[in-house]
Amino acid sequence: MTAQAALRSDHADLLRDARLEAYSTPIEDFHPGAPRLFQNDTLWPWFERLRKEAPVHYCTKAPIEPYWSVTRYHDIMHVDTNHALFSSDVSNGGIMIRDVPPGYEWPSFIAMDEPRHGEQRKTVQPMFTPEHLDEMAVLIRQRSAKVLDSLPRNETFNWVEKVSIELTTQMLATLFDFPFEERRKLTRWSDVSTALPKSGIVSSEEERRRELADCAETFGRMWKERQANPGRDLISMMAHSEATRHMTPDNLMGNLILLIVGGNDTTRNTMTASVLALNENPAEYQKLRDNPALIETMVPEVIRWQTPLAHMRRTALVDTELGGQKIRKGDRVVMWYVSGNRDGEVIEHPDAFIIDRKRPRIHLSFGFGIHRCVGMRLAELQLRIVWQEILKRFDRIEVVGEPKRVYSSFVRGYESLPVRIPG
Repeated sequence: MTAQAALRSDHADLLRDARLEAYSTPIEDFHPGAPRLFQNDTLWPWFERLRKEAPVHYCTKAPIEPYWSVTRYHDIMHVDTNHALFSSDVSNGGIMIRDVPPGYEWPSFIAMDEPRHGEQRKTVQPMFTPEHLDEMAVLIRQRSAKVLDSLPRNETFNWVEKVSIELTTQMLATLFDFPFEERRKLTRWSDVSTALPKSGIVSSEEERRRELADCAETFGRMWKERQANPGRDLISMMAHSEATRHMTPDNLMGNLILLIVGGNDTTRNTMTASVLALNENPAEYQKLRDNPALIETMVPEVIRWQTPLAHMRRTALVDTELGGQKIRKGDRVVMWYVSGNRDGEVIEHPDAFIIDRKRPRIHLSFGFGIHRCVGMRLAELQLRIVWQEILKRFDRIEVVGEPKRVYSSFVRGYESLPVRIPG
């Protein structure tokens, strides 16, 4: 049995046990936001059952405040696009299943309602125009080639560390015109800002505060520099826009963390997921090798299959009804993108990884409505280019060990993925 076949067999055993647990647990006892389900990749039968039996489900059995889970595609779209009914604002709890902890109430445009959301979002949109992306494509290709050419042959290494983090962090440094030699700080700050207490990323709340204080100090200094000497970077754009030039330090920090996390997690984790998915589906990998033009449809399929941000949360602004359930003003409502992306009513063969789907872009991973991901085209561009360069160089990249996933029900990511490139 090959290493890939053994891994598929082990994962199938794990999912079989998870299915038994999910279908024997009373549905009123479900806590689909439990981070262990995501760390172990055993979330699927839990959400499958919710979509079938309780698509709008109220959880009261969690170690956090009660919350509604919205698990079907069209119900998620309803919440995501009805901004008069459901709020993203940090003052109402923010965008994650857990309320924002005291001391971290940093406003960002993703955690704002209109009109402030639109005013601040427009400030950074010029970075992601088609014309600017065409310029960045040259740099992305050069960097991808350099990183891939440096990889070892015939030995095991961590794809997350050597490729996904490295390429993503290089792009973040460019977007912020951040000191290139210190670029790994950006990844660290992204991880620290979203880490749960038991994740192992930070040992204490004091450590988190200390590291994020360093982040605030660093960007505060850069903000003053760009006010005096602007460039073509995100900080300069915000420092000289009428909508953002007078931001409070907390608002600046909120927008910076948003852009760091958004720029880090989507690309980094789908870059890793693409290697894993193709190894778990060898026929699709062969299909890609035979026809590299399928990269165009493979990229959105990977983004659907992975769903790098598993959920977004809203707070009900008024009493309303959804899926036959009465939602009260102030209730937290969690849109499970990771579940909507497996809704068989909308997506054919939703649990299958199919790189030549006819409609690959109908996934929910980037959100919908006013909060649709501002950098989604850049994320897709990076993934397309890295796979174009991979196929030029390597016949295959072999996964040779279990992936280690992060302890989070928000970020669906990886700490490590052991791989080997035959040569």
